[in-house]
Amino acid sequence: MKQFKRLIIPYFIWAIIILVIPLFLIALYAFTTEGNEVMTLSFTWGNFAKFLEATYLNVILKSFWLGLLTTFICLVLGYPLALIIARCSEKMQGLLIMLVTIPMWINMLLRTYAWMNLLSDNGIINNLLAKIGLGPINMMYTDFSVMLGLICNFMPFMIIPIHTSLNKMDKSLIEAAYDLGANRFQTFWKVIWKLSLPGVVNGIMMVFLLAISSFVIPKLLGGGQYMLIGNLIESQFISVGDWNFGSAISMILAVIILLSMSLMKRMDKEKGE
Repeated sequence: MKQFKRLIIPYFIWAIIILVIPLFLIALYAFTTEGNEVMTLSFTWGNFAKFLEATYLNVILKSFWLGLLTTFICLVLGYPLALIIARCSEKMQGLLIMLVTIPMWINMLLRTYAWMNLLSDNGIINNLLAKIGLGPINMMYTDFSVMLGLICNFMPFMIIPIHTSLNKMDKSLIEAAYDLGANRFQTFWKVIWKLSLPGVVNGIMMVFLLAISSFVIPKLLGGGQYMLIGNLIESQFISVGDWNFGSAISMILAVIILLSMSLMKRMDKEKGE
């Protein structure tokens, strides 16, 4: 196998170019002041201290609130669906999982534009409501439209991990619970739920991290009035031009993601033990 080690050199170089160098530049911008030259760098913690201002703290609090709410709704709606799929035959499971993942084959931007057309004042939903005398209702540029976009885009990331855990579960444990006198709720809570926790944890972390870092959905469905962490980073790089502060926010978000992944791995390890 040693003669094949040289084959990884191109991939190693490519990984350095597209991963290591950009991350190094982001870290460099985050810890330096604006307008520095390469030979006269001035390091500072001011970019991180700026994030502690009330305006930016409100952004991260709102991001976490929408992320938690999105994750909770995806869990409540996604877990029963994953459970139903896991109880079907293998052929039917493959078909149902494909139906769940089909929306992911379409670009997120196109899906978001589709929701804009559906939720607009002259959209399909308002036209149907108007025909039955219940509309029109202002659904665009509201918390509802942003939440709907986040849930519909990230629901598969909750369903698939839970289904994987449920599908790998030893079905004889459920039969043993019934034989020992447990009712449906007791069997679900003490057997099915606990055995599916690794998938639940994975789904929660994936949906939460995607929700708090999203910027396309809040920008389009929120009409530009919803500033989440992703939107704040985008505005600092594209609109404001403050790459140093934008890099600092990116570093903070990266730390949050790494801590969340570490917590997820620890919970999975404890569950395995």
